[in-house]
Amino acid sequence: MNLKLKSTILAVLLIISSLGLFAQSHKVDDPKMDWWKEAKFGMFIHWGLYSIPAGTWGDQKMKRVIGSEWILNVLKIPIADYTKLAPQFNPTNFNADNFVLLAKEAGMKYMVFTAKHCEGFAMFQTAADPFNIMDASPYKKDIVKALAESCKKYDMPFGVYYAQALDWYHAGGGSYDKKWDKAQEGRFSDYIEKVSLPQVKELVTNYQPRIIWFDTPAEMTPELAKRFTDFLVQHPDIIVNDRLGGNVEGDLTTPEQYIPATGIPGKNWESCMTMNGTWGYNVDDHDWKSTETLVRNLIDIASKGGNYLLNVGPDATGLIPQPSVERLKEVGKWMKVNGEAIYGTQANPFSETMWGRVTQKQNGKNTKLFLHIFDWPTDGKIALYGLQNKVKKAYALANPAKNINTVQNTTQLTVSVNGLSKSKFSTVVVLEIVGETRVVNKPEIKSDASIFIDKARFVITSPTPNSVLRYTIDNTEPTALSAIATGEICVEQTDFVVKARIFVNNKAVSAVAERRFVKSSPMPALNTGKKGFSYKYYEGVWNNLPDFSKLIPIKTGTVDRINLEIRQRDHNYGLLFDGWINVPETNVYTFYLASDDGSRLIIDSQTVIDYDGVHGAEEKSVELPLAAGWHKISLQYFQQEIGQGLKLEWQPQGKPRSEIDKTLLLH
Repeated sequence: MNLKLKSTILAVLLIISSLGLFAQSHKVDDPKMDWWKEAKFGMFIHWGLYSIPAGTWGDQKMKRVIGSEWILNVLKIPIADYTKLAPQFNPTNFNADNFVLLAKEAGMKYMVFTAKHCEGFAMFQTAADPFNIMDASPYKKDIVKALAESCKKYDMPFGVYYAQALDWYHAGGGSYDKKWDKAQEGRFSDYIEKVSLPQVKELVTNYQPRIIWFDTPAEMTPELAKRFTDFLVQHPDIIVNDRLGGNVEGDLTTPEQYIPATGIPGKNWESCMTMNGTWGYNVDDHDWKSTETLVRNLIDIASKGGNYLLNVGPDATGLIPQPSVERLKEVGKWMKVNGEAIYGTQANPFSETMWGRVTQKQNGKNTKLFLHIFDWPTDGKIALYGLQNKVKKAYALANPAKNINTVQNTTQLTVSVNGLSKSKFSTVVVLEIVGETRVVNKPEIKSDASIFIDKARFVITSPTPNSVLRYTIDNTEPTALSAIATGEICVEQTDFVVKARIFVNNKAVSAVAERRFVKSSPMPALNTGKKGFSYKYYEGVWNNLPDFSKLIPIKTGTVDRINLEIRQRDHNYGLLFDGWINVPETNVYTFYLASDDGSRLIIDSQTVIDYDGVHGAEEKSVELPLAAGWHKISLQYFQQEIGQGLKLEWQPQGKPRSEIDKTLLLH
C-alpha cells in the first residue's frame, strides 16, 4: 500500500473515530476510565495571578460566595492593570513534591491543576501567547511541568484544567456578559485558533496529561468544538470532561459544589468541591468545612457511584493554606484505616440506609459490603432491608479479627454494633456475603401529588421479577392476604397512608414503603379585579431578597410571561412580577421554581416557595390544591454576581409538566 493511500485511510479513520468518540455518548465501562473509577478521590488545584490580590482590589473586596479567581471579571479590572500582576508573581515557596506528597498523604489518587483559568494567565511555557509564567513573571519556572514530573515520580495520574472558552484577558475571549475593556474586543473564533487550541495542543504534547478538565463553554459552537475533538481523538486515552461545549458530552459529568441526591446512574461523574467558600486563594475566607464533612462527602459520593475532586487554593507564595493541609492530613489518617471501603467501590445497592451509607466491592466470587455508620444507633443495632445474600462474616474494618453478630430473615439483616470503637468521622463495618449482591428494595408509590381534592391516584411499582405487590390503606402492615396492586389505584376517602411491600412465594422480601395522602379543599379563586401581569425592575447588591416595597424601581412595565429579557444588566439586579393566573380547572397543581440566585413565589398572599439567598441554579417545588378561576401570583427574584436564571413551571395532577401558558397570564 503506498504512503498516500495509507495517509488517506488514516485521515478517514480519524474522522470516523472522532465522530464516534465525541458526538455519541461515552461508554461508562470504557477501559480508559478503569484507573479513574478505582481512584475515587482526587486533588483539584486552583492557582494563578488571582492569588496575589486574594479577593481584594484596592478598596474593593470580593464577597466570599464568589470565587476570588473571578476577581478580574466581577470587579471589572482594566486589563492593563491586571497585566501588572504578572511581574509580581514569584512563588518561591512552591514545591511540586510537597503538593503531590500531601495529596498522597490525604489518600488522593490523582491531581488536576489549573494550567490556565479564565483570567488568561498560563501557568506553563507556551509559544501561543506571552502572558505566561515563563515570559511574564520573574519566577521563570514552568509550574505545570514541575507538577507533571512530580506526579510521574510518585506514580500519581496528572490532569490539567484549561479554560478553553471563557477568557476575560485575551482579545476575543468568550464571555457571558458585557466586556468592559477595549483590549477584550475581537472574534471568538480568532481567540480559539490563536490561543486556546494551540495551548491545548501544547499541554497534551508537552505534559501528557491523563485528564483534560475543560470549563465554562461560553460561546463555544459545535464547529469550533470539533477543532478540539479532531485533535483529541488522536489521544484516545485522555479523559475529557463534559464542559468543552458544542454538544460534546465527554467522558464524565461534573456537578460543581454539590452531591447529586441519587448520583447520576449510567454516567461517570465527579463532584468538584471547595474546602472553604472559594476556589482560588482568598485571604478573608475562613469558612472551612470540618474534616468530618470532608470525609462524609467522600463517603457519600462513593456510595452514589462518583468521584470526589477536592480543591486547594495556594497563596501567592506557593503555599497551600494551613487549614487545608491540616484537614487533608486528618482525612488521610481515616483513609489509611478505611481506604478499602472507598477505592474501587461501587454504589450503594440499598434504597434506604437511615444510619449512614453503603459501598460495595467484588471479592472474587463474593462481595464485600462496607457499612459507613454516620448516626450511631441508640439500641446498638443497624438494619439492612431486602438483602438476599447469605452473610459469611461481619467485622469492623478497623478490627477484622473480631467478628460481629448478625441476625437475618427474609426482609431484614440486623447488625449488632455494641462494643465497637467509634471512628471520629465514620465507623466502617464490613459484611462479607456470598455471591454478587442481590437486594430487593421496597416498592415505589408513584403519584403526581401527595394531596388531593376528590380522589387520590397512585401506582405501586417494583423492578423485582416474579414478585407480588401488596398494599394497605388502613395504616396496617401489608401481609400475604393484603390487596394486590395492579395498575392505577384510586381512593376517595379522607387522609390516609399507603403501605406497600414486595412478596415472593407469599413471603415478604422487602421493607415497607409508605406514602401519606392528604385530602385538601382547593384554595378559592379570587375576584379578578384588574387583570394583568406587571413587572418592576431594580438594581442593587443584595445577599437576600430585599423588601421591594421600600425600593424605587429603575423601570416598570408589563410582560406576557416570566423572563429575564427585561433586565438592563447581567448582575446585581432584582425583579418583581405581579399579576393573576387563570387556573383552568379545580385540581392539585405542582409548581416548580428554579432560580440563580434568590426567588420567592407567592400565591393568593401566601408564600408557597421561599428560595432566598445566593445559590446556584437548583429547583424547589410545592403542591397546591387550587379552585378554577383567577388567583393572585407574585414572583420575587434577585441576581448577584455569577450566573443567572429564573424559571417557573407547573404540573396539573394527571397531566404533563409545562411552562404556564402565557394566555393564562393576561395583561
